[in-house]
Parts: sequence; C-alpha cells; structure tokens
Amino acid sequence: MAQAQVETEAEIYLNAFKGRFISVMRWEQLDDFWENLKAQADDSWYIYAVGEAAPEQTSSAAQLIKFIVEIDKLLREEHEEDYCAIVYADDHEQPGFIKIFDPNNLGVSCGFSESPPLPGWVLSKIKPTDIEAALKPANNRRHWWQKIFD
Repeated sequence: MAQAQVETEAEIYLNAFKGRFISVMRWEQLDDFWENLKAQADDSWYIYAVGEAAPEQTSSAAQLIKFIVEIDKLLREEHEEDYCAIVYADDHEQPGFIKIFDPNNLGVSCGFSESPPLPGWVLSKIKPTDIEAALKPANNRRHWWQKIFD
C-alpha cells in the first residue's frame, strides 16, 4: 500500500504561486478590485514584500487596507502606462492570492520567459515561503564555479 505524500506549507504556497492568475488590465478595474478587497478585509492576509523575510503572521484588516492605499499610489505614480496589467489575482471576486509587480522591475511579467521577474509584493491567505530562495535559478553555474578551485 502506497503512503500518501503530504505537501509541506512551502510546497502548498509555491504551488499556489505557480497557479493560474488573471491580470487586472485597466486602472478602472483596479479601482473595483481594491474596493472589493477592502470590503473583504480581515486578518487572514499575509503581506509579503519579496526580497524581505517572509512574514510569519497575518496582517490586520487595517494594515491590509493601508497597504492597498499605499501600493495603489505607488503603482499609479510609477507605472507610466494608460493601463494597469501589473496586478494579478487568482480570482477577481474572491481572491486568495495576489501578485503585484514592481513598475521599476517588470522585465517580461506577462507572456513567456525562461526567467520571468518575481513580483514585488504578494498578498496571500497562505503562509508565504521565501520565493527568491525557492525559485532561484539552477545551480549549474555555481557548481561550475566551485569546480574551478577544487
């Protein structure tokens, strides 16, 4: 009898991170998206600034709302396009996972890329793991480098 494999918290998070996301294309849609999220605000959200330590605790509803207000200002000031398309959610009506790309580090955030940029911020109802470490590129160059001086 085969034993069922249990996913770790990190695996659950990474699978959700790699899941299907829908872009918020227009600024008007972003307004509606934020209003909907603020109306549902509670203390079940993790706010993760990628590159910083993954949070251990969820944020309060007030912290989530403050983050939404501040990130909205930043996106509108720094994303000099007449469309948004840098906020992605697993579901626009009942989101549980949201990726927000940094306007100053977009690379190829949509479409296909061998190494797409990581989002600048992630909001999730799943406890985050360090995605920079988890999704780091293959170590083939590191191994090559280490062999030179062996």
